[in-house]
Amino acid sequence: MWKPQGGPAGHVDGGWWPWSRDLAAELPALTEVLTARFGDLIRVAYTVSEWDSAPRRVEIGGHVLRLDGLFDQDGHVLSVTGPEPNHVTLLVIPPEAADASGHRALMTAARRGNTDRPTDILTATGALVATAAPRPRRDTTEDGWETEGGQVR
Repeated sequence: MWKPQGGPAGHVDGGWWPWSRDLAAELPALTEVLTARFGDLIRVAYTVSEWDSAPRRVEIGGHVLRLDGLFDQDGHVLSVTGPEPNHVTLLVIPPEAADASGHRALMTAARRGNTDRPTDILTATGALVATAAPRPRRDTTEDGWETEGGQVR
């Protein structure tokens, strides 16, 4: 889903809500829609930390699409490049988002005149699912037992 033409561009041109974090598996459906609008796509830039591992290239419909994993890009966007001057930046709604929150995020990202940052959209709509903080490891050594109230016999 993307914004109508006109108005301020903002940080994203629309939104995308994949079913999983497997980029290679999710791209065929997205490229089908974008190819109809822009023509053959050339490149997809994504944030490595937000997706499972992905190949450097993927063939979709007989066309090779270059995938560029980036470390410094906003983790909640996907940048797609087609033939010049076609380029679109999409807000990526986390696959784990609840239905109502994900829908609100898509609608907000595609709203004409929206200039909110990707993380702000996801947070405001409740679509940004907080990653559980890892629990601290317990000290299982004998010294650790002693400081936690246990005793070595």
